[in-house]
Amino acid sequence: MSNPTTIKDLARALNISVSTVSRALRDTYDVSQETKDRVQAMAAELRYKPNFNAMSLVNGKTHNIGIILPFITNYYFSTVITGIQEVAYNHDYNIILYVTNDSPERELNITRNLSATGLDGLLVSTCCNSGEHFKELMSREIPIVFFDRVIDDLIVSRVTQDDYNGAFQATSHLVKQGYTKIAHIAGPKGLPFTEKRLKGYTDALKRHCLPMHEEWIIYSGFSQECGEQDTNTLLKLQPHLLPNAIFAVNDRKAIGATVALKRRNIQIGKEMGVIGFTNDPVSSLLSPTISTVAEPAFDIGRISCELLLKHLNKKQTPIQDIILPGKLIVRQSTQKEGSYTSKEAEDASK
Repeated sequence: MSNPTTIKDLARALNISVSTVSRALRDTYDVSQETKDRVQAMAAELRYKPNFNAMSLVNGKTHNIGIILPFITNYYFSTVITGIQEVAYNHDYNIILYVTNDSPERELNITRNLSATGLDGLLVSTCCNSGEHFKELMSREIPIVFFDRVIDDLIVSRVTQDDYNGAFQATSHLVKQGYTKIAHIAGPKGLPFTEKRLKGYTDALKRHCLPMHEEWIIYSGFSQECGEQDTNTLLKLQPHLLPNAIFAVNDRKAIGATVALKRRNIQIGKEMGVIGFTNDPVSSLLSPTISTVAEPAFDIGRISCELLLKHLNKKQTPIQDIILPGKLIVRQSTQKEGSYTSKEAEDASK
């Protein structure tokens, strides 16, 4: 097997110094664009691959990016990871996953045991309400970008979907469909995106002059089982407090709601409307199909990684707070008449 191409090989082929090749590959300011183009062309021709182990000894970079996130098994986070991977691999970075399983204790342990010398930067979707454990990492000048689940009191870049307007749109859609007693099965209390979706829900009810009751808001986890349990709790309310629609914080909980309703022979749509948030593919496969607000998961991953690389390559990159819009998708679970047309779905998304 032939030896890998080195910087010395590139320098010899181009008849320029090794230091010039090195600076050209690092895109430094003191090398002309013409020389950079020649070096890149020769590197491609000779199939040069950088030796990151050697480079890390020189510039202190490992070309490893850490990702802390609650799950890898659900649709949303697996899609986010795909977006991150596309950018990271195109820039010769490896990714290392740290999965918390939605446990604050595990997240704390992960951050305490992170090696400052093993990662260039960190992408985080937190399950904690406080960010004290990240402040210590920030004090070591480890660049961090939050995505999806963020901590508001940390001065870091973040990329999220528009939780407030998505929730407002979902609740308003239920109102326009004729539902007047709308409950919300929320995420864990205190998480910023839980509170933003709750705020969108309550503001939509106020806008349409509809009643709100504390009993209609239930905080719990994000699983299908939690959605089923929350819905059973709602169905035990006194007759005058029984809701006729449910806005779920995510699609998994919306699916749990439909399971609970079916077990009680309650007709979904006609008797009880249900809408979720995420656009998990499963929501379009069930019967009835479940209305939802689609999140731009791939773009959240892609943009988060691009932003982290900017912070890595330029220390003075300003902090950014990027919010991406969602899209209302109308399906059968919010149709009181039990049918809908593609035009209705198209109009609702505008």
